Amino acid sequence: MSKIEREKQTVRKMIELYCRHHLHQETMTEEYQHLADYACQRLDHCRFGEKKTVCKRCPIHCYAPQEREAIRKVMRWTGPRMMIYAPKAAIIHTYYMLKR
Repeated sequence: MSKIEREKQTVRKMIELYCRHHLHQETMTEEYQHLADYACQRLDHCRFGEKKTVCKRCPIHCYAPQEREAIRKVMRWTGPRMMIYAPKAAIIHTYYMLKR
């Protein structure tokens, strides 16, 4: 699986987890479905391709301000919980975040 595809899966898992536990929704609301689609679109068009770093460490911030704030909110809440709900994805993400 490519790095981009893995990141798409991870961001979707994080948004789904946020909706399920924070919003008490089993499925993503339209707002968060838009956010997941937007994040995947940004990953598809990343200028660094397979050599990209994690988005937090990227020198180019390609998210629009509204979506950037929304994804930060999701990541802030979901990040610490990923080791419980998706440990493999959390470990891989942490590895790439620490890798330079």
